[in-house]
Amino acid sequence: MATVQSTPPQTSTAKTTSKTGNGALYGFLAYLIWGVFPLYFDALKPAGAWEVLSHRIIWTLAVCLIALATTGQLGFLVRLARNPRQLGATTIAGLLIAVNWTVYIQAVVSGHTVEAALGYFLNPLVTVALGVVVLGEKLRLLQWVAVAVGAIACVYLAIDYGRPPWISIVLALSFASYGLMKKRIGGSLSAIQSLTAESAVLTPIAAVVLLILAARGDTTFASHGGVHTVLLLCSGIVTAVPLLLFAAAASRVPLVTIGLLQFITPVLQLLCGVVLLGEHMPAARWIGFGIVWIALLLLTIDSLGAATRARRLARAAENCAI
Repeated sequence: MATVQSTPPQTSTAKTTSKTGNGALYGFLAYLIWGVFPLYFDALKPAGAWEVLSHRIIWTLAVCLIALATTGQLGFLVRLARNPRQLGATTIAGLLIAVNWTVYIQAVVSGHTVEAALGYFLNPLVTVALGVVVLGEKLRLLQWVAVAVGAIACVYLAIDYGRPPWISIVLALSFASYGLMKKRIGGSLSAIQSLTAESAVLTPIAAVVLLILAARGDTTFASHGGVHTVLLLCSGIVTAVPLLLFAAAASRVPLVTIGLLQFITPVLQLLCGVVLLGEHMPAARWIGFGIVWIALLLLTIDSLGAATRARRLARAAENCAI
């Protein structure tokens, strides 16, 4: 009779700890890269937002196709083309992320990095609100308070700006809506397959945009030195790498950890805008950001509390089973 050997508890715990540690590192690197994106897009001047976006889409597709061809995964494109519902959802997701990218790049190159950073601070709050409005999810008390405080912050900042912070609002709404579409698509596509599909549906539009810009003499790809050309060519790698790091992190660490790590990006974007790109940040605007941070703190406390309760329930269930 064969003897079944179980993994020693110490070995299993060590593997889990190592997996979680690696996942946290991948997540940190992903959000770090996204956080310094303003410096990269600022370095692409005098290229405009539409040119940068078009190159980003086209070269991202090229990078993804090479990676998928290397691993023999290109067949998923045929399956996707035969599934109109999934293709339609992927197209909508691609259009939403294109809006997000366009507004973000335009914000950076026009000196509104700080307002863009605010959009990503607001994103978790908008995501929670969309969960209620679109998915009919029920919020806990602290989540309701966080959303209300976030709304107060938007009203305050609108008064301070003399207008609604449209860049922040569009970025938060487009990215939260993108996340909602990804949730509806589900896990049928891997991170790189999803990015490939989204880039593929957008590439014809990007090619047309580049042709129009070239006809108007508004392209900078080959007219501002080799470094500028290389930076535009690298936009595909710069887009794909943090996404793959994020996917690796999401499969290794709890959602709460991802939720905490995501604040690295807007903090770094804010610092890039104020410290390195010289954008002005009046005291009144710091107060507005402070109100947003209070809302995020409440949301974080609620998430940590919910995760702790879930772990306790899981342990209780295990004990009952024993």
